[in-house]
Amino acid sequence: MKARPTFEKRRKEKARQDKKREKAEKREQRKLEKDNQEPVLDEDGNVIEDPDIAGIVPGPQPLPPEFGDFEDDASQ
Repeated sequence: MKARPTFEKRRKEKARQDKKREKAEKREQRKLEKDNQEPVLDEDGNVIEDPDIAGIVPGPQPLPPEFGDFEDDASQ
Protein backbone atom coordinates (compact mmCIF):
# COMPACT_ATOMS: atom_id res chain seq x y z
CA MET A 1 0.00 0.00 0.00
CA LYS A 2 1.25 3.49 -0.86
CA ALA A 3 1.94 6.17 1.70
CA ARG A 4 -0.87 8.63 2.04
CA PRO A 5 -0.39 11.49 -0.43
CA THR A 6 -1.69 14.03 2.07
CA PHE A 7 1.28 13.39 4.38
CA GLU A 8 3.79 14.04 1.57
CA LYS A 9 1.84 17.06 0.41
CA ARG A 10 1.74 18.47 3.95
CA ARG A 11 5.52 17.98 4.30
CA LYS A 12 6.22 19.77 1.00
CA GLU A 13 3.89 22.64 1.88
CA LYS A 14 5.58 23.06 5.28
CA ALA A 15 9.01 23.16 3.58
CA ARG A 16 7.70 25.72 1.07
CA GLN A 17 6.32 27.92 3.86
CA ASP A 18 9.58 27.68 5.83
CA LYS A 19 11.61 28.71 2.78
CA LYS A 20 9.24 31.60 2.07
CA ARG A 21 9.52 32.79 5.69
CA GLU A 22 13.34 32.59 5.62
CA LYS A 23 13.48 34.57 2.37
CA ALA A 24 11.20 37.25 3.83
CA GLU A 25 13.42 37.50 6.93
CA LYS A 26 16.56 37.85 4.78
CA ARG A 27 14.84 40.47 2.62
CA GLU A 28 13.85 42.47 5.72
CA GLN A 29 17.39 42.17 7.14
CA ARG A 30 18.93 43.49 3.89
CA LYS A 31 16.44 46.36 3.89
CA LEU A 32 17.35 47.30 7.46
CA GLU A 33 21.07 47.13 6.67
CA LYS A 34 20.59 49.35 3.63
CA ASP A 35 18.49 51.87 5.58
CA ASN A 36 21.07 52.03 8.39
CA GLN A 37 24.05 52.33 6.05
CA GLU A 38 25.98 55.57 6.36
CA PRO A 39 26.54 57.52 3.14
CA VAL A 40 30.10 57.52 1.79
CA LEU A 41 31.71 60.91 2.32
CA ASP A 42 34.79 62.51 0.77
CA GLU A 43 37.43 64.41 2.78
CA ASP A 44 35.28 67.57 2.80
CA GLY A 45 32.26 65.74 4.19
CA ASN A 46 30.31 65.79 0.93
CA VAL A 47 28.34 62.74 -0.15
CA ILE A 48 30.14 60.89 -2.95
CA GLU A 49 27.91 60.15 -5.93
CA ASP A 50 27.76 56.57 -7.19
CA PRO A 51 30.05 56.49 -10.25
CA ASP A 52 27.74 54.04 -12.04
CA ILE A 53 24.92 56.58 -12.11
CA ALA A 54 26.89 59.84 -12.13
CA GLY A 55 25.54 62.28 -14.69
CA ILE A 56 22.44 60.27 -15.55
CA VAL A 57 19.22 62.26 -15.68
CA PRO A 58 15.69 60.85 -15.69
CA GLY A 59 14.06 60.43 -19.06
CA PRO A 60 15.23 59.34 -22.49
CA GLN A 61 18.99 59.23 -22.91
CA PRO A 62 20.84 60.32 -26.05
CA LEU A 63 22.05 57.55 -28.35
CA PRO A 64 25.74 56.64 -28.13
CA PRO A 65 27.96 57.83 -31.03
CA GLU A 66 28.36 54.30 -32.46
CA PHE A 67 24.70 54.35 -33.53
CA GLY A 68 25.41 57.34 -35.78
CA ASP A 69 22.49 59.21 -37.28
CA PHE A 70 19.77 56.67 -36.55
CA GLU A 71 17.02 59.25 -37.00
CA ASP A 72 18.24 60.20 -40.50
CA ASP A 73 18.17 56.56 -41.63
CA ALA A 74 14.60 56.04 -40.40
CA SER A 75 13.19 58.97 -42.41
CA GLN A 76 14.35 57.55 -45.78
